[in-house]
Amino acid sequence: MASTACFMIVSRNDIPIYEAEVGTATKREDAAQLHQFVLHAALDIVQDHAWTTSAMFLKSIDRFNDLVVSVYVTAGNILCAC
Repeated sequence: MASTACFMIVSRNDIPIYEAEVGTATKREDAAQLHQFVLHAALDIVQDHAWTTSAMFLKSIDRFNDLVVSVYVTAGNILCAC
Protein backbone atom coordinates (compact mmCIF):
# COMPACT_ATOMS: atom_id res chain seq x y z
CA MET A 1 0.00 0.00 0.00
CA ALA A 2 1.47 3.33 -1.05
CA SER A 3 1.18 6.22 1.35
CA THR A 4 2.43 9.73 1.79
CA ALA A 5 2.96 11.94 4.82
CA CYS A 6 3.44 15.62 5.41
CA PHE A 7 5.91 16.82 8.05
CA MET A 8 5.68 20.43 9.17
CA ILE A 9 7.44 22.55 11.79
CA VAL A 10 5.38 25.53 12.92
CA SER A 11 6.54 28.46 15.07
CA ARG A 12 4.65 29.63 18.13
CA ASN A 13 2.99 32.32 15.95
CA ASP A 14 1.52 29.65 13.60
CA ILE A 15 4.06 30.42 10.87
CA PRO A 16 5.37 27.37 8.97
CA ILE A 17 9.15 27.07 9.31
CA TYR A 18 9.69 23.81 7.43
CA GLU A 19 7.48 21.54 5.34
CA ALA A 20 8.21 18.25 3.59
CA GLU A 21 6.11 15.64 1.79
CA VAL A 22 7.49 12.13 2.09
CA GLY A 23 6.20 8.84 0.80
CA THR A 24 5.72 6.64 -2.21
CA ALA A 25 2.19 7.54 -3.30
CA THR A 26 1.62 9.44 -6.51
CA LYS A 27 1.28 13.13 -5.78
CA ARG A 28 -2.07 14.78 -6.41
CA GLU A 29 -2.21 18.42 -7.44
CA ASP A 30 -4.13 19.52 -4.37
CA ALA A 31 -2.38 17.23 -1.85
CA ALA A 32 0.01 19.90 -0.56
CA GLN A 33 -2.82 22.38 0.02
CA LEU A 34 -4.99 19.72 1.66
CA HIS A 35 -2.21 18.65 4.03
CA GLN A 36 -1.47 22.26 4.93
CA PHE A 37 -5.16 22.99 5.56
CA VAL A 38 -5.61 19.93 7.79
CA LEU A 39 -2.44 20.66 9.79
CA HIS A 40 -3.37 24.30 10.36
CA ALA A 41 -6.91 23.32 11.36
CA ALA A 42 -5.43 20.95 13.96
CA LEU A 43 -3.30 23.73 15.48
CA ASP A 44 -6.28 25.07 17.45
CA ILE A 45 -6.81 21.65 19.02
CA VAL A 46 -3.10 21.35 19.77
CA GLN A 47 -2.99 24.72 21.53
CA ASP A 48 -5.90 23.67 23.77
CA HIS A 49 -4.30 20.30 24.61
CA ALA A 50 -0.85 21.77 25.23
CA TRP A 51 -2.15 23.68 28.27
CA THR A 52 -3.94 20.67 29.79
CA THR A 53 -1.18 18.04 29.59
CA SER A 54 2.49 17.81 30.36
CA ALA A 55 3.07 15.34 27.51
CA MET A 56 5.20 16.56 24.62
CA PHE A 57 3.88 14.03 22.08
CA LEU A 58 0.20 14.40 21.26
CA LYS A 59 -0.86 11.35 19.26
CA SER A 60 -3.85 11.40 16.88
CA ILE A 61 -4.94 14.97 17.64
CA ASP A 62 -7.16 15.33 14.57
CA ARG A 63 -8.45 13.21 11.69
CA PHE A 64 -9.74 14.10 8.25
CA ASN A 65 -10.73 11.20 5.99
CA ASP A 66 -7.57 9.04 5.89
CA LEU A 67 -5.28 11.77 7.26
CA VAL A 68 -4.24 11.62 10.93
CA VAL A 69 -2.44 14.50 12.65
CA SER A 70 0.10 13.78 15.41
CA VAL A 71 2.10 16.58 17.02
CA TYR A 72 5.27 16.94 19.08
CA VAL A 73 5.36 20.15 21.13
CA THR A 74 8.83 21.38 22.13
CA ALA A 75 9.65 23.28 25.33
CA GLY A 76 9.77 26.51 23.30
CA ASN A 77 6.24 25.90 21.94
CA ILE A 78 7.48 24.94 18.48
CA LEU A 79 5.15 22.37 16.92
CA CYS A 80 6.35 19.43 14.81
CA ALA A 81 3.28 18.02 13.08
CA CYS A 82 2.94 14.96 10.94
